[in-house]
Amino acid sequence: GLDFGDCHKSIFAHDEAVMKVAFVPKTHQFFSVGKDRKLKHWDADNFEHIQTLEGHHKEVWCVDISRSGDFVATSSHDKSIRVWERTDEPLVLEDERETARELQYEQSLVASQETTIPGENAENEAESAGKKSMETVRAAERIMEAIEVYRQEKAKQEDFEEAQKADKTAPPPDRHIILSTLNISASDYVLDVIKKVRPSELEESLLVLPFHYICDILILLNEWLLHKKSVELCCKCTFFLLRVHHNQIVANKVLVNVIESLNKTLEKSSKKLKML
Repeated sequence: GLDFGDCHKSIFAHDEAVMKVAFVPKTHQFFSVGKDRKLKHWDADNFEHIQTLEGHHKEVWCVDISRSGDFVATSSHDKSIRVWERTDEPLVLEDERETARELQYEQSLVASQETTIPGENAENEAESAGKKSMETVRAAERIMEAIEVYRQEKAKQEDFEEAQKADKTAPPPDRHIILSTLNISASDYVLDVIKKVRPSELEESLLVLPFHYICDILILLNEWLLHKKSVELCCKCTFFLLRVHHNQIVANKVLVNVIESLNKTLEKSSKKLKML
């Protein structure tokens, strides 16, 4: 028989104290609850975590399982009893683990966020209104993808202009499939992607971008402002980027002409916004 005095396996189950464990009748599966407000499902044969169920708002004190194993009841310090029912929907462990990894990554992003913008005095500056999260990271990725499309189209156009110098009958390059579908220019596509970012997440999304993407955005911001496209949004982005990346921008010789042009354009645009 089994030696119940020995510890056969130790599992780190909950972030806080484990309050109770209950086995599903006639199986080697069990549920555990803890002060971290979670109900967890386990496989005792492989000592694997199957899934986590959340719903309680305070510590979960107790768990019990029906004889059939179709229902699990939990009680919590939030003065609620929750009954969980087994469904016929198949459970894919890899999907559950991927979801758990994404949640853990998002929590690590929030935990590691900086309260003030680098280079600013933390004592004199208010905290940033936004938080770095998976949404801001995804928004930054969408902006970078749009800029990559813009770079590709710009390179194609430059090659086409060079080819025309040698042969005026040279055919124009094929447009990117996204631009063809949307019937939009590459620069307008980048602007459209930025406009779709939530205002509360915009600054954090721009803050995530590597500096070599910031250079392209500043060039595009100058172009958009010259053509009076989304002036208020462009002014907001420009002021934020100039404030955050001031030292790098000033040291970059490529951006000298762009910054001079931006200075004139921003002055005119700002006056028009004030008049409105």
